[in-house]
Amino acid sequence: MKFWLTLFLCWQAISFSHAAEAPALADDPVVEQRLIAIAEDLRCLVCQNESLAGSRADLANDLRREVRELIKSGKSDAEIKDFLVSRYGDFVLYKPPVKPTTWLLWFGPLLLLLGAIWLLIRTIRQTQAGSKNPEVLDPAQRAKAQALLQETDSQK
Repeated sequence: MKFWLTLFLCWQAISFSHAAEAPALADDPVVEQRLIAIAEDLRCLVCQNESLAGSRADLANDLRREVRELIKSGKSDAEIKDFLVSRYGDFVLYKPPVKPTTWLLWFGPLLLLLGAIWLLIRTIRQTQAGSKNPEVLDPAQRAKAQALLQETDSQK
């Protein structure tokens, strides 16, 4: 019983040691709502698959703090996003604009899908063409095949 109690207390101590304080919210709830709306459209540069609003990375906290400061200084949402794009590139946006540098990002999956469909159709047609025209053996090949078949039957 003491073992389990000790194990439970150690587990509790470890779990409490990893707990972190919640990040401080802005003094103004309007600023905080605007921050969340802007941060949902931005990508965390560390996590890459999370929005800036949902990320818990230190860099994401710093970027949210920066966005709060920009909001408080009177910048519009577009100006804030333009500032972050100029600093970090189009990668920071969850929905990057369609332009020549992002064509592969936007149209690459469609091209891969079309290529896969073309390859599938080509393979099916080749398989069907091969089954309609089976190769015919000449008499020498036929005799050799018959001899091999009779040889395996006699070994059994």
